[in-house]
Amino acid sequence: MKYHLIAIGGTGMGALAGLLRGAGHEVRGSDVAVYPPMSSQLSALEIPVYEGYSPDNLAWDPDVVVVGNVCTKEHPEVVEAQRRELALHSLPSVLGDAFLEGRTPLVIAGTHGKTTTSALLAHLVMQAGRDPSFFIGGVPVDYGKGWRLGSGPDFVVEGDEYDSAFFDKKSKFLHYRPQVAVLTSVELDHVDIFSSIEAVRAAFREFVRLIPEEGRLFVASDSAEAMAIARSEARCSVEPYGVVRDRGNHAGASEDGRRWEARDVQYLKSGRVRFELYRDGDHVDTYETLLTGAHNVGNAVAALAVAHGLEIPPEIIRHATAAFAGVKRRQEIRGLAQGVTVLDDYAHHPSAVSSTLQGLRRRFDGRRIVAIYEPRSATSRRKTFQREFAEAFAHADAVVVGPLYDPSKIAKEERFDPGKLALDLHQGGTPASHHESVSDIVGHTCEMVRPGDVVVIFSSGHFGGIHDALLAALGDAVMPARREDAERVRHLLGDVGLDHLDMSAEEIFGDFWILANEEGFTGCVGLRVLGEDAVLHSLAVKREARGVGYGWMLADTAISLARYRGARRLYLLTETASDFFAEKHGFREVDLSTVTMNVADSEIFQSLRQRSPVAMRLDL
Repeated sequence: MKYHLIAIGGTGMGALAGLLRGAGHEVRGSDVAVYPPMSSQLSALEIPVYEGYSPDNLAWDPDVVVVGNVCTKEHPEVVEAQRRELALHSLPSVLGDAFLEGRTPLVIAGTHGKTTTSALLAHLVMQAGRDPSFFIGGVPVDYGKGWRLGSGPDFVVEGDEYDSAFFDKKSKFLHYRPQVAVLTSVELDHVDIFSSIEAVRAAFREFVRLIPEEGRLFVASDSAEAMAIARSEARCSVEPYGVVRDRGNHAGASEDGRRWEARDVQYLKSGRVRFELYRDGDHVDTYETLLTGAHNVGNAVAALAVAHGLEIPPEIIRHATAAFAGVKRRQEIRGLAQGVTVLDDYAHHPSAVSSTLQGLRRRFDGRRIVAIYEPRSATSRRKTFQREFAEAFAHADAVVVGPLYDPSKIAKEERFDPGKLALDLHQGGTPASHHESVSDIVGHTCEMVRPGDVVVIFSSGHFGGIHDALLAALGDAVMPARREDAERVRHLLGDVGLDHLDMSAEEIFGDFWILANEEGFTGCVGLRVLGEDAVLHSLAVKREARGVGYGWMLADTAISLARYRGARRLYLLTETASDFFAEKHGFREVDLSTVTMNVADSEIFQSLRQRSPVAMRLDL
């Protein structure tokens, strides 16, 4: 079959493109602009993307046209498809019909936490060797893409309540045939299509009614709306889950009726969160996760409960949970510059912003948190949550508010007021300012931040490339390598005699961080995370840039990143730089026989063993 995807650059549409290509179909698409990471994924899959919309984009005569929900019936490619009498389908209908029939859909739904919970559950099922498929509205760090087509029966699906297409107005998740489902929360959101909380309730009620009697529904006990819907509509088993917020031992079953419960939640110095999981009052196991904040502990409990229901071995669940690296655009490190850490986060609802900021304060204890915000989503561009956003951003130490994205799409009397948000915050005691351009935001932020600060950028879109612009303005930025950096990395490693690893562009993209300054690409370092262990490798600086501390900067960044990813030990093999790593960073020489098995078996260590290197370790 030949599929043409209109608006292919969206996370969901791009993931569907990957599934279709993986199933052997010919796929093409169109969009006005495609940004990383989706642009990189589509390029790697060799899926042609037409830039801009035009009737000519359908000249290749596809069998099916998949229409993104941003398209109207007047869209030029929709009009052309109808003229050619081509079949029009929505994304969720194609996913349901082409991939979910005959499988066991594990559907994660709710206003918040869907992406993280889906990604963790997919990771647990993957690590159990069940060869699952998944479709996630984000990019799990462990897998580099939001889709996978496996041969096993399990299909993990992020179930979005947004409508499907202009000709298919029902919520996406109503196409997904849930056998096992999670309901994380129910709140008013997507106010462009839901006129009230009652309209939101109606969609979720219909979803819950789809679960068959033999199915299972895991529902967040701290969401009164979700619990009410589950109790009134479910025909299947309902299993509430949640988190005990106060420390201490809690004997017996939960007084709140939770079947699955996290207790004794501890925030460790390593950045991990440790908690005890109970089922029906009985202790199940102790878990550690890199997911921070009470909301993310709740997401983890939901995924763990489903995994136990699938009878995945406990030791696999325990180790896989500890190793889960999270999702891109959810507290994702976009770079470090001048001692400032720049994070990217997708949160665009006040509840999500509040939870994220509180979690970051736990993870970066004692450091100043600076929030930069772009009101971009359909809900955040409206004044529906004007007051609630002020309450949410008050959890930051300072806030910079950007312009309203494309205000022409929102009636003037309905628009969110960014300037009022900044004023309300400032009057409430949180330093805040409003700026109308990315360049002004970058300039103001550079003047305000200092070494040790954490800058988190909240946006559901590209935000004018602000992440890279801020890092470049701060100077000497260390950022993740992109696919287009692969050749430069290879050339530098060859120049300094470190070209022993035969790494593909994808491996370089996943492993390497590059140092860029006013002279351009200057150096690189590789970091391979293997569960609780990590390997520092391939540290190199251009010959003409040596002697000014760039090597130290790259090594220090790799150490910081290993800690952020929750590694307990950082290893390296070095032929000539043992003194540098010992004196500057605290590594110590160890016998090769003491290196953990997963590190010793990695191709990085195996490739260097013939050179009689020194093995070194840093306990993090």
